[in-house]
Amino acid sequence: MGKLLLFAGLVLLLYVQPGSSFKLVCYFTNWAQYYPGVARFMPDNVDPCLCTHLIYAFATMTNNQIATFEWNDATLYGSFNALKQHNSELKTLLSVGGWNFGTSGFNTMVSSPQNRQTFITSVIKFLRQYGFDGLDIDWEYPGDSDRGSPPQTQQLFSILLQEMYEAFVQEARKSNRPRLLISAAVSAGKSTIEKGYQIPQLSQYLDLINVMTYDLRGSWEGFTGENSPLFQGPADQGDYIYFNVDYAMNYWKENGSAAEKLMVGFPAYGRSFTLTTPSNTGLGAPTTGQGPSAPYTQEAGFIAYFEICTFLKGGATVVWNSPQEVPYAYKGSEWMGYDDLKSFHIKGSSGTQAFSSTNS
Repeated sequence: MGKLLLFAGLVLLLYVQPGSSFKLVCYFTNWAQYYPGVARFMPDNVDPCLCTHLIYAFATMTNNQIATFEWNDATLYGSFNALKQHNSELKTLLSVGGWNFGTSGFNTMVSSPQNRQTFITSVIKFLRQYGFDGLDIDWEYPGDSDRGSPPQTQQLFSILLQEMYEAFVQEARKSNRPRLLISAAVSAGKSTIEKGYQIPQLSQYLDLINVMTYDLRGSWEGFTGENSPLFQGPADQGDYIYFNVDYAMNYWKENGSAAEKLMVGFPAYGRSFTLTTPSNTGLGAPTTGQGPSAPYTQEAGFIAYFEICTFLKGGATVVWNSPQEVPYAYKGSEWMGYDDLKSFHIKGSSGTQAFSSTNS
């Protein structure tokens, strides 16, 4: 499964509510083609029968119109959507945005009816041209002034989704084809949710709500912590009590989201730290910054699961964090919080109602 975890953008989304259809949403990232050696991952490497939905990340936006980002995206789209020839039930979506895209493009696009219509029209044409079944919107984040989105973009995001849904319904009737799907990658942080989303409206118009229940701790904190803890930790205080999978998923559900649309993010990667004092290895231990870059993903503070496996085999000490139902590991001054098969199993069988896996 190591290669899938790389292609999936190192995140998985899973929905397992009893009595409802199983959903496993996986992200393919178009920069995985640049990883060195055996880590290079292309659409042809994807198992077409593993996931129910595959999302290609990322497209960009130019003059309020969706557009390719990588030089060979159009070619990769063909290989990506050809996977449906091996699984007639598979649905493919194209994701626009992402963290590095920022917010200004979305802010401008939603600011007027004309701009929104330009975007929606371009999306329909683009998705049909390349054979996708829907659009995923990764806007990080509407209504978040710290990221450059003014408060009114919370409501404008809802308006965009309503207009897009209605346009997709109309296009499906005219073309006699299945309606294009709409999903969104959304925050797991309580304050960001409150500022960015009108949850009942999103639930009305989205087919999938992909909650990014990862990156809940990282080297930016200045102390060690788990990337995707299932529960609140005994030492958590202040707003940190909200940064866990259980709280985030229940917050979305209790504030108006349909449970069957909620997907919880399973990260197939960890967050690494450099310990200030190598002998102080517990949760909350002071850190000096990011852990070193791993050989394949080559990003400080970030390490893919298959790279974590190598780290563990190299003599690292593994500790099971029972209160939060996730592991962490350390060796020398390097410390990392991550998920493994045990924590995935516990998350998938817990009573949080909805879970999913994806990448962003």
